Order: sequence, then structure tokens, then C-alpha cells
Amino acid sequence: MNPPRLVHIALGSNRGDRLDYLQKAIFEIQYNIGEITAISSVYENPAWGFEGSAFLNACAAVNSRFSAEEILYKLLKIETSLGRERTLGKGYQNRTIDLDIILFEEEIIASEKLVVPHPQMENRKFVLLPLAEIAPEAKHPVKKQKIKEVLTASEDASEISKISTGLKKPESFSFSGYNYIAVEGNIGAGKTSFTTMVSQDFNAKLILERFKDNPFLPKFYEDQARYAFSLEMSFLADRYQQLSDDLAQYDLFKDFVISDYDVFKSLIFAKITLQEDEYSLYHKLFNLMYKELVKPDLYIYLYQNTDRLLENIKKRGRDYEQNIKQDYLAEINKSYLTFIKSQPNLNVKIIDISELDFVNERKDYLKLLREIKAP
Repeated sequence: MNPPRLVHIALGSNRGDRLDYLQKAIFEIQYNIGEITAISSVYENPAWGFEGSAFLNACAAVNSRFSAEEILYKLLKIETSLGRERTLGKGYQNRTIDLDIILFEEEIIASEKLVVPHPQMENRKFVLLPLAEIAPEAKHPVKKQKIKEVLTASEDASEISKISTGLKKPESFSFSGYNYIAVEGNIGAGKTSFTTMVSQDFNAKLILERFKDNPFLPKFYEDQARYAFSLEMSFLADRYQQLSDDLAQYDLFKDFVISDYDVFKSLIFAKITLQEDEYSLYHKLFNLMYKELVKPDLYIYLYQNTDRLLENIKKRGRDYEQNIKQDYLAEINKSYLTFIKSQPNLNVKIIDISELDFVNERKDYLKLLREIKAP
């Protein structure tokens, strides 16, 4: 899972309702690229490098998981959606919107399609002024100077004025009201990816299940009848120990904690895999452990249909999972939903993500966040 990285994007417009185009671009960037953390004031300046109408310019700081090349592709799509027309070989032209990557943290990128930092930025006061407003201490990775120093040294004498109307920052999502969230789902549903993204974006303490360390898991997929009880007992012990230890580190009145599992999954999987007498013993042990654990104040179940689950399992390529059957996944889904219905006091959100790709499509990620907060 790629962590968010800071990118600075310059915005400009000199056709039509210039301020409206800048505002629409801001919303599209938030919707498709990443969380906007800062927006500069809006500045007006003459057209640079050609005879044209005056521009309005601004700069935005964005946290994004996408690569610089992916961001460029998305910016070009936003420009097209906002009516920009490109004509090859005619140089600079009037435009409804112009979006450029100015900085991508302190990386230096030079490819056929993209050069970062922007090669002309030190000669363009209309870029440096809004950038220096929101990132004065950021370093120009080539010149090794702070942006405020690059601005001071710039020889661009263009007349630039700040306008009184600013751009609105898009509304940010918040997990206020929750201290401990458990995210559950079937094998391959994406719960670990989602909880990791939330922890990165909202400064949450992250608890991930340590399934990779379980020596019985590969054996179970080879011979379920023989290794089911050993597997379920080892999982129960590990989950109880991990949650007890990890949750004890945090102040659940102050910290925000998110986990990619809840210990109740032990009972759900045991019901499917164990014989009746084994399950009866297992259930007694589970109840003794469960009453000692802190309960989540929100339980999220990410539902995916079995076809998508099988695609995800194949894509992530764990050898011991490749022979998992569709019927087994369907039974797990059924067992989870039965469990949820039997827990009237549990604060549960069941969200169907079968048509969402929240890892690669930010709009799907935002849709999932909205579903969580919806009444």
C-alpha cells in the first residue's frame, strides 16, 4: 500500500469564468487525486509568453497515493473535462484551465511526458508567489533552495495582484465520534488495504492481523479436516494476545484505533471448519476470552461477491490460497451476515464494495468513507 506523498499543483485559467474553473478543478483534484491540505490565495497576472487575456493563478498542496505519472494523466483528464482544448504546434494559448505538477516532494523526474520540478517555475512569479504562500520552506530539489528564496531571487518583473475572492477547500471526511473501529470482511475483501489507508489518512493507530506467522494455515488449505482445530485454536490465541497487548497501549478516550479484524471472526470461521464436538469446546474457550476484550464502537463489514473475491485472491498470489473454493467463500459470507444479525447491540455497517475499487480509484475510496458516515 503506497503511503500518501505531497504534491504541489499549479492552477491557472484565462478563459470564461476563470474563478469558477479554478474552483471546479480544486474539487476534481480532491475527488480524483488526493486530499487537498492547503490552497493559496488567487492571483491575477498578465498572460506569460503570448498575447492573451489575464490569468487567475493559484497553487494547491495535495496528499496523493498515485505516482507523478498517474497524477499527470489524471490532471490531463480534468483539463479535458473542464473544456481545455489543446492544439499541437501553436505554442501558448488561452485556456479554461491549466494544471501542472510543480513539485513532487523533493523528487527530480525527467521523462518524455513529465519534468519535475517544473523547468520554468523559477522564471514565473505567478507560479512561485502562490507556491511560496503555502510552502515557503519546501526545497527546490534542483536549486537546493527554499521556495521563498527562489521567489526572492526570481527576475520575473510581472505585475501580479492578489484578488479578494479565494477558493473554497473541499469538505474533509472525519472519523470524529469513533475511537475503536474493527473492519471485517471475507478472504480477499480488501480489509487490510482499507484499514491501512485510513490509518495513514487519519493518523489512526493500526492493528493488523498477524496471519502470515501462523504455521497451520498452509497445512489447513491442504488438509482441512486434519488441521482445522489446530488452526482455529492458534488463531484464537494469537488474536486474543495481540488485541489484549495492542489495545492496552492506547488510551481509547483519546486515540483513534482501527483494526483489520475483530476477534469474533474466530467463532465465525470455527463454526464453518470444526466438527460439532470440537466447536462446542472451542465456543466455551472463546467466551472466556471474549469477555475480557475491549469491544469496537463501530464494526464495519466489507461485503464482496464471491467472483470478485476469487479475482482478488488470484491477484495477490498467495500460493496456499489459490485452491480456495467459491462455496467456501460463500459460506464465510453467509456466516458473517448470520453473526451480525444475531448481535443487536453491535454498531454495524454492512457495505457492499463489489463494484468499488477503492485502492486504485480515489472516488471509490471517498464513496466508501461516505457510506461509513451515512445514517
